[in-house]
Amino acid sequence: MLICIIFAFVRAPAGLGSADSLPPLSSPTQPGPDAPPPSVEDSFAIGIDPGRTEAEWYEKVYQGDRMPQLTIRALVMGGIIGMFMSAANLYTTLKIGWSFGVAITAVVISFVTWNLLRTLTGGRLSQMSILENTCMASTASAAGYSTGSTIATGFGALMLIEGHHQPWLVVAIFTLCTAALGVFIAVPMKRQMVNREKLPFPTGIAAATTLRSLYSRGRDALLRAYVLIGGLIAGMFVALLKAPEGAVKALDTFLERAHLRLPDLIPAAGYWQVNGRQLLGFGFDPSLLLIGAGMIVGVRVALSMLAGGILLYFVVGPQLIALDAAHAADPSYLVSIPMIGGGMLYHLPRWALWGGTALMVFASLTAFALQWSTIARAFSFRKKGGATAPAEVDARMKAVEVPVSWMIAGLVPITIAMLLVQYVAFHINLWLGLVAVALSFGLSMVASRATGETDTTPIGAMGKVMQLTFALLSPGNVQHNLISASTAANSASASADLLTDLKSGYLLGANPRRQFQAQFLGIFFGTLAVVPAWFLMVPDKAALERFNPPATNMWKAVADVLTGGGNALEKLPHSAQVAILVGALLGVLLPLVEKLAPRFRPYLPSTMGLGLSWVLQFKDCQAFAIGAVIVWIWTRIHKKSSDSYSIPLASGFIAGESLLAAGIAILGTLIALTS
Repeated sequence: MLICIIFAFVRAPAGLGSADSLPPLSSPTQPGPDAPPPSVEDSFAIGIDPGRTEAEWYEKVYQGDRMPQLTIRALVMGGIIGMFMSAANLYTTLKIGWSFGVAITAVVISFVTWNLLRTLTGGRLSQMSILENTCMASTASAAGYSTGSTIATGFGALMLIEGHHQPWLVVAIFTLCTAALGVFIAVPMKRQMVNREKLPFPTGIAAATTLRSLYSRGRDALLRAYVLIGGLIAGMFVALLKAPEGAVKALDTFLERAHLRLPDLIPAAGYWQVNGRQLLGFGFDPSLLLIGAGMIVGVRVALSMLAGGILLYFVVGPQLIALDAAHAADPSYLVSIPMIGGGMLYHLPRWALWGGTALMVFASLTAFALQWSTIARAFSFRKKGGATAPAEVDARMKAVEVPVSWMIAGLVPITIAMLLVQYVAFHINLWLGLVAVALSFGLSMVASRATGETDTTPIGAMGKVMQLTFALLSPGNVQHNLISASTAANSASASADLLTDLKSGYLLGANPRRQFQAQFLGIFFGTLAVVPAWFLMVPDKAALERFNPPATNMWKAVADVLTGGGNALEKLPHSAQVAILVGALLGVLLPLVEKLAPRFRPYLPSTMGLGLSWVLQFKDCQAFAIGAVIVWIWTRIHKKSSDSYSIPLASGFIAGESLLAAGIAILGTLIALTS
């Protein structure tokens, strides 16, 4: 396999490649200029420098009809990759509460796969152009990232509360409509945020840079691809070694012949002891997924998680266990679980969830409030910098940009479908449904600008704003609270994701309409994959609880408190109420200090890291820290290689383990259903 992949790279031609043998679905409206394509430096300077005009972009960067863009093979390739990545992101959301961008991984996998196919067919297939790969990445990103961001959180929290799945048709329609809502909402923001203000959208720049590197056929580009593939294989191997006994019966015969049992290869984590007590989640988890995540988030977040985990398991934990013993008759105090063989297993995150959730929620809301200038600019469409484009250039740009009429034509049926599914499935009346859609529009604009400026999409904060709003508009209704938050979070995710892809296309001279079409078609691929993956990966409430999903638990906790009023808080033990208060105070205080005294920021813990440390288990926090420290040491030893290869390696770890683990979970469920 590896030899074939390497040979595929060796055969990859230099440059942008020849025209596609398959016709494009449609040709660009406005043909490009006759001048040769711009250099990398010129196109990136024009696409990043706010002082450069749209006229310069159109004349020097836009490729027009020079090469294929949205083709059948690009669409199919992107759809297939995105379908696999949607299942992987669903798994990571359940496992660690996060999902990861797909675009960069997709362009590398597509490049490798297509060149491997060219090798196997003796070169009869033509090289996929750089703009075909751009449209492919848009399709894959929509399928893998924009469609399932709230299935595990919103619907998962509802499942924990109600004890059962929502009908698959409801989940599918809701997922498709909220993703489409975000795609169409992004239309009026693109020209302002990407063309005129030239917001960075760092992931978009990184994806464009990766594509340029791959098509330049440089040594570094090939090495980055090899590193990602190596990480992918390593992640799959570790996921296979960690698979529980009997999870995949199809492997039983092979394992018996090899005299192996998967659980014997790597000891199960989560039952190590502290002071003679068995604590759930305390141990070493050799998860490359978590280590890769730590490599990406950095030492500040990861070490904050480790510090919070140490505080919980070594300082607060013993006191909790003492309280648990003193109030054994009160089930609200229990952090222990009776074990079949006798003794007790202590589940500290069951209590710590309240403090960690409060910290993250109030930190998100405080940071959201402190970004008042960003919020104001999100609703301002004044041109910032540069003179007004000439009428001729403006007309040419309108011919290639997505027209507002497309947005209107899309939003009308999508809004009607959203109102119907909210009313029929969740009894949300029409005016409340309209409020949810309207607020999603505004929150998506804010989230997209935050992504453009910081590369972080505050999906959680958007959901919490909607949960707070519906706690006032529809008090006491858990379904209204969670579904409205899911509407805002999923549409914000899809909107920011499309603008990130459009940034890549803008730097490379792609046609925005083709990218929009690719993204819109991608959400159908993603919905087709992620909905059955959700039902297969989580067949019932017990299966969801076994994941101990941090983001899902947080959404449920917020919904319980906001819809239960004072009675919900009074049901909690006093220690949990104190944890909520302390978490809320820290959530407000830390962002304020960062904002008012930024010089102290390097010495402050990450609010997200601290909050997650009390929601995740200790072994997860430890794995994050290992990954972050690896990159920190690597950077100190050889910064250039770390900058080039740490992200591809981490992306491979995450994609490999999550893909195989998701496949094992789905296959195990299918076997159980058919046995």
